[in-house]
Amino acid sequence: MDNYSVSGCIVTYNNKRTIDETLRTIFQYTKDIDFRLYVVDNGSTDGTIEIIKENYPQIKLVETGENLGFGKGHNYILDEIDSKYHFIINPDIILCDNAIKKMARYLEDNSDVGIVSPKICFPDGRLQILGKRNPKLKYLVASRLRNDEEPGKLLCEYAMLETGLDKEMDIEVASGCFLGIRTDLFRQIGGFDDRYFMYFEDFDLSRCINKISKVRYYPEAVIYHEWGRDSKRNTKLKIIHISSMFKYFLKWAFKK
Repeated sequence: MDNYSVSGCIVTYNNKRTIDETLRTIFQYTKDIDFRLYVVDNGSTDGTIEIIKENYPQIKLVETGENLGFGKGHNYILDEIDSKYHFIINPDIILCDNAIKKMARYLEDNSDVGIVSPKICFPDGRLQILGKRNPKLKYLVASRLRNDEEPGKLLCEYAMLETGLDKEMDIEVASGCFLGIRTDLFRQIGGFDDRYFMYFEDFDLSRCINKISKVRYYPEAVIYHEWGRDSKRNTKLKIIHISSMFKYFLKWAFKK
């Protein structure tokens, strides 16, 4: 067993449909590392909490009683975690191997890296087209307008598809659906900027870390993400998405 501690956090809000498979696969592939998992529940009413309590007593479950949002939910345990490496994990992630161990070891072996991001695929194995460069309005519009066709020039540029995504490289953005970060750096920057209720907090986090360390894409670690893209269909989430976009661009407009 590696001699460093690893923690993870999942923020849940009515995730009964996916949470059991997420937790089952996480614990299946973290048996040989010093790993502690936290779940911060933002007031679920659909049975999510009951699934966790009945089946996963090893989890440190924190019930906020209200929907704090994504970043603030993760920050809720920031003062409690004492690991060397910490993982941000969505409640619709599936592991098929020891990706967490691979990523933690990568951070251990590469002291200049602050965040490590895996290759992220749909459950059927298709690559997810996720931004790896800092967001620009043209990229976001192209992403919003994309249908099921092959990604166009702008999305290819945004996701750095021209590289083939088959080798490790420095990137500007790591997706918040699953990433590993040095706990001391996460604490140093104060966690996520909780002015974002949801969306863009991962862009912001990556940008903060890139000012003091590196964000690295590491495709030897592969995880699977359902990725519902709910803000395309849900008007309330679409408004939250747009609001977060404005907050992000206003915050970083005059920063180098």
